[in-house]
Amino acid sequence: MTKNQKRTLALMLAATMAGGLGVTGNVSAAEMDPTAKAAEAYAANFNADTWTDESAAIYDATLSEFYSIYQSASEAETLSERFALQAVAEAKMLETGVMLPLTTRGGAYGIGRVAPYSINTTLWGNDADRLHSAIVTTEPIVPADRDEMKEKWKELRGTGTYKEWAKEFLTGKGYELKDTLNWINTSDPVTWDVLATSLQADSEKIVQTYDGLMEYDMENEHQPALATEYSVSDDGTVYTFKIREGVTWVDSQGRKVADVKADDFVAGMQHMMDAAGGLEYLVGAEGCNIVGADGYVAGEITDFSQVGVKAVDDYTLEYTLEAPCSFFTTMLSYGVFAPMSRAYYESQGGKFGAEFSADDPNYLYGTDPDHIAYCGPYLVTNATEKNTIVYKLNDSYWNKENVDLTTINWNYNDGSDDVKQYNDVIAGVVDQCRLNPSCLEKAKADGNFEKYAYISGTDGTSYMGFLNLNRKAFANFNDNTVAVSDVTVEEAQRTHAAMMNEHFRRAIVSSVDRGSYNAQTEGEELKLNSLRNCYTPGTFVSLEEDTTIAINGEDTTFPAGTFYGAVMQAQLDADGVPFKVWDAEADGGIGSSDGYDGWYNPEYAKAEMQKAIEELAAEGVTIDAEHPIQFDNTYFAGSEQYTNRANVLKQSIENTLEGMVHVNLIACESDMDWYYSGYYTSTGYEMNGDFSDLSGWGPDYGDPQTYLATLAPDYAGYMCKTIGMY
Repeated sequence: MTKNQKRTLALMLAATMAGGLGVTGNVSAAEMDPTAKAAEAYAANFNADTWTDESAAIYDATLSEFYSIYQSASEAETLSERFALQAVAEAKMLETGVMLPLTTRGGAYGIGRVAPYSINTTLWGNDADRLHSAIVTTEPIVPADRDEMKEKWKELRGTGTYKEWAKEFLTGKGYELKDTLNWINTSDPVTWDVLATSLQADSEKIVQTYDGLMEYDMENEHQPALATEYSVSDDGTVYTFKIREGVTWVDSQGRKVADVKADDFVAGMQHMMDAAGGLEYLVGAEGCNIVGADGYVAGEITDFSQVGVKAVDDYTLEYTLEAPCSFFTTMLSYGVFAPMSRAYYESQGGKFGAEFSADDPNYLYGTDPDHIAYCGPYLVTNATEKNTIVYKLNDSYWNKENVDLTTINWNYNDGSDDVKQYNDVIAGVVDQCRLNPSCLEKAKADGNFEKYAYISGTDGTSYMGFLNLNRKAFANFNDNTVAVSDVTVEEAQRTHAAMMNEHFRRAIVSSVDRGSYNAQTEGEELKLNSLRNCYTPGTFVSLEEDTTIAINGEDTTFPAGTFYGAVMQAQLDADGVPFKVWDAEADGGIGSSDGYDGWYNPEYAKAEMQKAIEELAAEGVTIDAEHPIQFDNTYFAGSEQYTNRANVLKQSIENTLEGMVHVNLIACESDMDWYYSGYYTSTGYEMNGDFSDLSGWGPDYGDPQTYLATLAPDYAGYMCKTIGMY
């Protein structure tokens, strides 16, 4: 922390401590009764006008070093140097303790009828959610057959022959293939407009309805989709795509509404920026840096023709970048590059630029699946809330002959019945499920575990525990009678002061027994498999050449082939912070950041807590067994597993830190109440809780920036809200 940052933080704390502990930033201590409940007091006194300045001060006090190094990576002379500097930046971010890595998807026991690798497994973008390529059998696939298919996929990858081989293999083994896929839905879409959302729960449903310019196939190879070919200018800044002719837009009834043309990608990009669903930064300076993108989003440019997205003619599309972008094509399968029929959008009351308003009573676009246009493999024929979403093959789809699935059913499961997913997969109601501890016990009793169970692979999604550094919400923002905290104003102020202390945060994140925490949902046998130890997976990228960078001022050379995680670990080791984010011996010697608990360290947690107690005492904050820090965590009380997990979190922190922190578990009776405490928030001041463990991030493209940019300041970083800023 620099002198200026320390001074800023000191002034903030000093201003709030007059007459006892006050509140930070935008509400003075005099406006609140310290004994009053924080839920009412903060709601009555919050002033959004100074929120941005307050967020900026807290960001500078906690994450400025991370961001400075992150920015320096953009000036790197080589791609390998860029990756290495990004790894150093992430290490510095992890050292601040603003987040605790928890888990990733996969690494659990499962039973299913979907052939391995028949759905794309690329770590970034939306293509891994596209289901049209799935090969589905009428009976669950046994583990030995799965293993043989996985080995064959490695052999055939890139040849374009795995699909036909897999179908022949399965039928040769006696399996019958079917044309229907039954999938589990745990959260209904909030919107059907893929260009206006940043929620995976939305995009995973909508991506079945449209195609992108290019898409990754089941062999993870990039293939032409709505673009038949593309070229890049000599200076690497202009990408020109030829749009496939003869593709049509249809409505939900399959009736043609327009032809797909280059202008639909221009309309889509402008609408994405107008709607500001949370991902518009991806095409600006924090992403691929399209000319004029940031200016348009900021309102500094009002003429969209000045933005580097242009329809040269009906079937020629051009993107112009400020500078070459090494990962530009990896972004094309993400929702921010989705096309949108301009004519259909306008017919649904849609407008562009300053005239756009989602609150216009005549605006219908994306309100349900009957108010979007389709150019993808499926039409939504039924969408019943908390019940079923049904997709039927689009008869007008340009690639219809290569789609074997004619129907996809998403069946709702609210998670309240721990064995429902297992019962449903055995009954054929769904075709794939994870075996949580309750399901695992039942599967073993039924004899289906030994017969069908396999261990799924992990992916690029990183679920994190986020510490709220500047809490303002002490009840859910959408309903102030739900998930209400019982802490007083004074207790909330003490918690804030503690949260602003780096040693306190490190004490919290190293006090959680993540193995026991994860066992509540994954079972004791596989409790470590899906643990992740960093934000960006350690194997996400590797260095292409020998690369020398400074680690704390000392030139350090990393050989070609060094993984991102190894560089992170080098910086953590140099700083003396004992977080283990990389194990070179894991995964058969390949190395990994998954599958072990590299953060739980009770002795380190106690030492850091003692440092925090001493530093906070100098600021007038007493922490002892009679005056513990109050720490709120919301949880889904309707699920036994999530209830157990919350209790492990509580017991782990309280026991490790010897009563210096008291964890208050705030029950959310429904899954949606839980989601609204953190997942569905739009700003940092809506986050309800001091610790949130219901959200994470999946990569949008093939560069570590896709993770790190989510923590950029000034409303550019989407995940800053989870730590109470912007």
